[in-house]
Amino acid sequence: MTSRSGLLLLLVVFGMTPVLSQFADGQEVITPKEPIALFNGKDLTNFYTWLGSPGKGQPRLGKNSDPKGVFTVKDGMIRISGEVFGAITTEKEYENYHLIVEFKWGEKTFPPREKAARDSGILLHCVGEDGAAAGFWMESIECQIIEGGTGDIILVAGKNRPSVTATVRKEGNQLYYDPKGESVTVDRGRINWSHRDPTWRDVLGFRGKNDVEKPLGEWNRVECICDGDNITILVNGVVVNACTKASHRRGKIQIQSEGAELFIRRIELLPLKPRS
Repeated sequence: MTSRSGLLLLLVVFGMTPVLSQFADGQEVITPKEPIALFNGKDLTNFYTWLGSPGKGQPRLGKNSDPKGVFTVKDGMIRISGEVFGAITTEKEYENYHLIVEFKWGEKTFPPREKAARDSGILLHCVGEDGAAAGFWMESIECQIIEGGTGDIILVAGKNRPSVTATVRKEGNQLYYDPKGESVTVDRGRINWSHRDPTWRDVLGFRGKNDVEKPLGEWNRVECICDGDNITILVNGVVVNACTKASHRRGKIQIQSEGAELFIRRIELLPLKPRS
């Protein structure tokens, strides 16, 4: 069996340029050729857990240390309590895929967000160290899951700053996805989903007048189509956000624990449809 270093040497000897990006973080990146059920309905096979500090002055819990049972599986669902900030993270790295996540909110919330909008997120193209972002997450491009803002794109900085280009309309100091808007490139902050309520407030139970996310307790379907440097986000079948020229095109996938109880019944990767 040829080692990675041996393979690279052979490529150089024969005048071929090695594609180093295929070995992000020391492992080959997977492009789905058939559906991949990342959640098997029984346990957290395919994932590891990472949790930050459970309280002020306390050390990070780190990898696969979950004394509070933040992440559990029962009745075919993953329960993420939200009590400690962190994430479940795929063991492997992926690129060029159609990700489907089905989730619903639970009732419970925890400090410091016990009275704030229920919050989580799907982190795409995660690279670098666990906990590099705020001590809890990886450098990535986030599809936000938050009451009133599911489908927002957030740039999550780690060692480096991810960047994307999107067409937007500007309202005050906010950017909203608009396929007919002007093109901007950003490496920080948020691109709001197209019809996010401009009066949004970070309060528990917030609902905007044009929300496509379903009410508390009902199942939602979020789709993230990652095709090269393009990302398209759908919520319950509606395209709510999109970007291109993404600086990050491959990596692990994380789902956050961020102060609110969340249930997940499906995490699946589909192959991309052939381009017409």
